[in-house]
Amino acid sequence: MKDMFGMLKKHHKETFQEAVKEGKADPQIISFGDYFVSLRDYFTSSSCSGRIVLMNLNEQETKKEAAFYRKWHRKVEFEEVLSALMENTREDLWFKQEAFILHIGARTLKQANKVLSAMKKAGVRRGGIMVAKQGKFIVELTGSNYMSLPVKSGKEILVSEPHLKFIVEKANTKLERNYRLLGEFEKECRKSL
Repeated sequence: MKDMFGMLKKHHKETFQEAVKEGKADPQIISFGDYFVSLRDYFTSSSCSGRIVLMNLNEQETKKEAAFYRKWHRKVEFEEVLSALMENTREDLWFKQEAFILHIGARTLKQANKVLSAMKKAGVRRGGIMVAKQGKFIVELTGSNYMSLPVKSGKEILVSEPHLKFIVEKANTKLERNYRLLGEFEKECRKSL
């Protein structure tokens, strides 16, 4: 019987290493990804460390057909957000601060449960086993620091400059909290996996 987990791990390891090499991996997740690449019975796939974005959403407000207008995997300055909003656009734009989302593959159910235990110890409140098949258990975890609001409709900016400053400050604070929680989770994983 083929080692399905081994093939998945190899594929995701190569994909992660290629993303790092090309500068496409979030800087805050590289240490985390390197750690999981080094483990025999785990891998990580399609993970994001958290970000701040300006996004054009479709009518159902789903990301599937959304377009990123600006994307930052770091704290942002008020001026850069305002400058982006002042550009000549026709889209409705949403300002979003998104939490990390991690997908961790484990060889066995017992190992997947170890990830969930580390999650609880780190204080991550949202997570669970999303796929449970022989040789493939995928745990999804997400942070709980996020915000989302419309800031531009067509050519009209919907928020005042003082309100936008407040929003940017709040988003930066939430993003910092998000990165700290991601760091705590990584520490717990290093202790227990």
